[in-house]
Amino acid sequence: MGLALSLGSQAQDNERYITLASTTSTEQSGLFDAVIPQFRDTTGIDVHVVAVGTGQAFEIARRGDADSLLVHDTEGEQRFVADGYATERRDVMYNDFVIVGPTDDPAGIRDAETASEAFSMIAEAEAPFASRGDDSGTNRAELRLWESAGVEPGGEWYRELGSGMGQTLNTAAGMDAYVMSDRATWVAFDNRQNLELLFEGDEALFNQYGSLLISEERHPHLKHDLARQWHDWLLSEEGQRAIADFELKGQQLFFPNAE
Repeated sequence: MGLALSLGSQAQDNERYITLASTTSTEQSGLFDAVIPQFRDTTGIDVHVVAVGTGQAFEIARRGDADSLLVHDTEGEQRFVADGYATERRDVMYNDFVIVGPTDDPAGIRDAETASEAFSMIAEAEAPFASRGDDSGTNRAELRLWESAGVEPGGEWYRELGSGMGQTLNTAAGMDAYVMSDRATWVAFDNRQNLELLFEGDEALFNQYGSLLISEERHPHLKHDLARQWHDWLLSEEGQRAIADFELKGQQLFFPNAE
């Protein structure tokens, strides 16, 4: 009897985790390695992260294969709520995108005044550009910038890779190409070769992350109580402090902004 109770208790403990669909930028930067242990220590709940592009994270959550969602495409997140797949979306933190390219900067984007102008200059020079091409939050932001520049990217110079951010940076480094990256992954990236940060600071490069609660009506089988605890912890003073305290190479990579 005692053994049965012990095994039952152990099984229950093992169930105290959620599956979080999130982005490669939060995973590859090391953020989750820093904040999840603090959440686990506070609540006893573990978080298993599935790190994919934001579009794929939406699809995983839409199918009911994730208990929680942390992504960076505010427009897509609001649509996800409006379509009934989530009941709440909250700002959690932000950072920014940067435009990286070869040191000799053949398109001259160091002199650009806006991100759109930088993109126009790359297109005009037909300088190699590596795009994630994976419907991630970064890819969606990149496509909005091409649109604002009045450019429909394509041709030999524009490479759609269908890769995560780290792989895309590796490819860009290998082919001396321009690339748009979230700052966190760029800071964490070591194989820079001839690449350097060439353009930053435009408001259009602002990068907001949001946490969403999946609809219990749509997917009653999910661990909604545990997911709510993760969501609330991210928005709490403790969670926001954990995000702010995460640094890499002496730089703060994410800035908490829960209301």
